Amino acid sequence: MFNLDKIISVSTGHSIKLPLKNAEITYYPNFFSEKKADYYFQKLLKETPWQQDDIKVFGKIYPQPRLTALYGIEGKSYSYSGIRMFPKPFTPDLFSILAQIETENQEKFNAVLLNLYRNGNDSNGWHSDDEKELGENPVIASVSFGTPRFFHLKNKKDTKETYKLSLSHGSLLLMAGATQHYWQHQLPKTKMVQDPRINLTFRKIIA
Repeated sequence: MFNLDKIISVSTGHSIKLPLKNAEITYYPNFFSEKKADYYFQKLLKETPWQQDDIKVFGKIYPQPRLTALYGIEGKSYSYSGIRMFPKPFTPDLFSILAQIETENQEKFNAVLLNLYRNGNDSNGWHSDDEKELGENPVIASVSFGTPRFFHLKNKKDTKETYKLSLSHGSLLLMAGATQHYWQHQLPKTKMVQDPRINLTFRKIIA
């Protein structure tokens, strides 16, 4: 597995295009200032109505290994892994985060799925954000607050082609184009992390 942090460490730019074929992935390691990132992390951690749903894996039902929440502007539901979620209205803080993302990237989003990884035991398995509600080539804006965690990428056709990237506090990872068609991603369990991380994935629900 190639560690993309080696590329990030020598880059001096505001954003870095990740060198993956059939993918459009841009990483902004310091998208939010440390002060803003600290503020959003504490607010979201304390004020979000987190929930833990059950998921079905190979016919068996398990508690999802993380907490989640869905917010939307247009009230459209969202389904994944057999779970259907109904959104709560955007909060002022979520609107502020959204505005900064849309100003930078000229993309429009109407929903955000929040994930709380309480510690290294919480995880998210291999998947693509390719639900029909998101359209043909969805754009996903992934914001990270809290303890850095390794984000893994795997080529769907050549599963030996894998990468990992440490997503820093206050960072933004933008996935666009055909990325979801050719790549999967995951956030694996780790014994190295004891503290929480919050991930916000902004998306546009069209169905």
